[in-house]
Amino acid sequence: MATSSVGNMPSTAALPAQEAARTHRATPTDEARGTKAPEDKPSLRQQQNVQILQASMDVSIQSGDSSLALLYRTAIDRINEYLEPELGPNAIGGKDAPDGSPEGTAGRILSLSTAFYDAYAALAQNKDKDPDTLARDFVDLIRGGFERGFGEARDILSGLGVLGEDSPIEQGINKTYALVMQGYDDFLANKLGTRPATDAPSTNDTNAA
Repeated sequence: MATSSVGNMPSTAALPAQEAARTHRATPTDEARGTKAPEDKPSLRQQQNVQILQASMDVSIQSGDSSLALLYRTAIDRINEYLEPELGPNAIGGKDAPDGSPEGTAGRILSLSTAFYDAYAALAQNKDKDPDTLARDFVDLIRGGFERGFGEARDILSGLGVLGEDSPIEQGINKTYALVMQGYDDFLANKLGTRPATDAPSTNDTNAA
C-alpha cells in the first residue's frame, strides 16, 4: 500500500508562477494564459521543473492520502508566501501533514492559517484599520494563498491522470477545498459579528405572540 511521503516532499513555494496563478476554476489552458507573473531567473527554471517532477513522483496515483498530503503542503507553502511580506518568511513553519482525511486536512490548514490573525492585526500598518476591514483583508490574504496552493496541487494531480468525475482523489481534494473555504467564511463572519437573520424572533413577532 502506498504511503504519504510528504515529509520528504520538496517545497512547492518555488513552483512556476504561471502554475500558481491558477485556482480550482482554471484548467491548464485557460486562466493561466492570461495571467502575467514576475519572470523567474533562468537559473531557477530547471530547479523548478525538477521540483515538480519530484513532487509528482512522490504522489502515489493509488493513494488518496498522498494526494491530500500534497494539497496540504502546497497550501501551507503558498499561505506562507502570502504572509511573508507581513510576518516574515515561513511564518507557519514546517508542520507535519495531518491524517489523510479531507476533514483533518482542512482543519489543520484552517487552524494554522487563522492563528496568525492577532499577529497580523498587531502590525503597525494594520493598527489604523477598522475591525471589519482588518478581518476582511486578513481572510482575503490567507484565502488567496490557499487557492493558489490548491491550484498547484490540482495541476500536479491532473498531470498524473488521477482526476475525473469518478475519482476518489478528486472527490477528496474538492471536499477539502469546500471545507477550507467554508471555514474561512465562518471565521470572517465571527470576526464581523454577523449572525443569521433567523437567530432570534423580531420585535413585531414577539409582540404579536
